[in-house]
Amino acid sequence: MPGRPRKVTDDEVLEAAQRAMTRRGPHELTLADIAGEAGVTPGLLVQRFGSKRSLMVALSERFAGAAGEIFAALRAADDSPLATVRAYAACMADLAPTPDALLRNLAYLQLDLADDVLRRNLLKNARETRREIESLLAAAVAAGELKRDVDVRSLARLVETVASGSLMSWATYREGRAVDWIGRNLDAVLAPFVRRDVKDRTASGGERRPGERRRSPRRR
Repeated sequence: MPGRPRKVTDDEVLEAAQRAMTRRGPHELTLADIAGEAGVTPGLLVQRFGSKRSLMVALSERFAGAAGEIFAALRAADDSPLATVRAYAACMADLAPTPDALLRNLAYLQLDLADDVLRRNLLKNARETRREIESLLAAAVAAGELKRDVDVRSLARLVETVASGSLMSWATYREGRAVDWIGRNLDAVLAPFVRRDVKDRTASGGERRPGERRRSPRRR
C-alpha cells in the first residue's frame, strides 16, 4: 500500500518555492517543480493554493512583512549600528552569487513590478526596509559612529539605492564578487559621514565570520 501523503505546512511549501526559484526563472517554474522540492504532489498544491500565481502571491505576502525579523537577526550579530547597515548591504549580494542567478532574480523582480498585487507587497517590504535603515543610521549617530549633522532620512534613501543599484552595475561590469562591489560602493557613500575619530572596525569586504549565516532581505 502506498504511504500516507506527507504533511507539510504552508511555510514549508513557500520555503520549497524559494529554493525552486533559485534554479528556475518565472516562466520556467511550475507547480510540479515546487511540489518536487517540497516532497508533495502538484495536486496538493493546487488544492491548497489554487494556482502558481496564488502561491506566488502568498510568498510575496510572507516577504512583505519579513524586514523586521531579518534586521533583528542582523542587529543580533553585531552591536555596531554601522556594521549592521553594512551587513544589510552585503545581504543584497545573496541575490547575485553568479550573474545567471542575478538574471533570474531580476526576471522575478520584473514580474513583481508588472503585477499590482505583487508590487504592493514589494512596496510594503521596501518601506519597512527603509525605516529599518533609518533607525540604524540614527543609532549610528547616537553611538558616535556618524557625524551628528547627518540627515538620516536622506542618507537612508541613498544607502537603499546604492545597495540595490550596485547589483545593476555589477551585472554589467562583473568585476570580482558582487558582495565586494556593493561593499566598496557603500563605503564610498558613507565615508563623508563617518566620524574621523572613530576607528572603523566594520569596514566592508564581504567576508563572513566563520560559521556566520545571514538571511537575504529580499525574497529570492
